Amino acid sequence: MNICVFLSAADLDERYTRPAREFGELIGKGGHTLVWGGSEAGLMKVVADGVQEAGGRLVGVSVEFLHTVARENADEMVIAKDLAERKALLLARSDAIVVMVGGTGTLDEATEILELKKHGLHDKPVVLLNTAGFYDGLKLQFQRMEAEGFLPVPLADLVFFAEDGVAALAYLEESTGVQ
Repeated sequence: MNICVFLSAADLDERYTRPAREFGELIGKGGHTLVWGGSEAGLMKVVADGVQEAGGRLVGVSVEFLHTVARENADEMVIAKDLAERKALLLARSDAIVVMVGGTGTLDEATEILELKKHGLHDKPVVLLNTAGFYDGLKLQFQRMEAEGFLPVPLADLVFFAEDGVAALAYLEESTGVQ
């Protein structure tokens, strides 16, 4: 399975790096491929290291203005012309999506993926990996959107909230039928 992971390129503390590395290791040990932003920095590097060291493949999709921080030893690296093309390529190359901790770029990627799914433009499973309760507020906001009629489809049909990498990967494998 090709698993797209959206996450931060920032250097963060252990409460975020450890779960990112563990999730990368689960991807690699499961024989899956990481499709990610291709960066050799921050959490992007941490998850890619975990995948690669556990025997998984890496498919990076970087962008021209960040090409200098792209990982050199990925199995494949694509350089998109801009962020919009990058997001489209990440979605096209993946079978499933996991949103890990991140800033505005990660939030932009997550909401675009969910909006596309809401409109039936893809049917790939989407997981928000709620490391250390990072997405508690967003989860509450989505629940309010659903309760007040802002979502035309049930929230559970759009996204699965996982508290750890094991639950995230189990959901993806079950949803796609890939073990």
